[in-house]
Amino acid sequence: MKVEIWSDIACPWCYIGKRGFDLALARFEHRDEVDVRYRSFELDPAAPAVRELAYLDHLMAKYRISVTAANQMIDTMIEAGARNGVVLRFDKAKPGNTFDAHRLLHLAFERGMQLELKDKLLRATFTKGAPIADHEVLVDIAAGAGLDHGEAQGVLESDAYAAEVRADERRAAELGITSVPFFVLGGFGVAGAQPPEVLLRVLEKAWAEEAQAS
Repeated sequence: MKVEIWSDIACPWCYIGKRGFDLALARFEHRDEVDVRYRSFELDPAAPAVRELAYLDHLMAKYRISVTAANQMIDTMIEAGARNGVVLRFDKAKPGNTFDAHRLLHLAFERGMQLELKDKLLRATFTKGAPIADHEVLVDIAAGAGLDHGEAQGVLESDAYAAEVRADERRAAELGITSVPFFVLGGFGVAGAQPPEVLLRVLEKAWAEEAQAS
């Protein structure tokens, strides 16, 4: 069964959603027969390479909310992350433009290493506070996920996989996806960072429907 997940590296809920899906998949009886692919989605295509604002200030400016409301949003995400084993350090995180990271994820998919790279990119962004648009940082993360250092660097120095990123984003628009994470499991679409038990039920339902149709 094929599972496609639209998500962005500059999205804490996508980090939480990935870990929730990983936990659900680990409990799924047919997990070895599930083909998972992450698709590109940029929450802010015009984002700068580095955001100078602290994450709290970024939330206040983006949503035009008070410091109290922004702190509440951060607390909610930290608590949701903790329930899924995700450490979120909003005192460090300053996520910038993610286009090049998405290009590397397409390379990683072709090399069978996409899931490892996705996890490392999210952790670097939201746990370590790494500048995720920096090419040197990206190459080091890619190499840590098992990709060839020179090949990753070559991708970043070219426009490789740019068309694939845009194709993913066009497909998201066709599907009406306006926020991430968004999971397409068989014939089902699930929005948001759902708890593992919810995703497990959808996996089971999607598997049963595909088995019945075949």
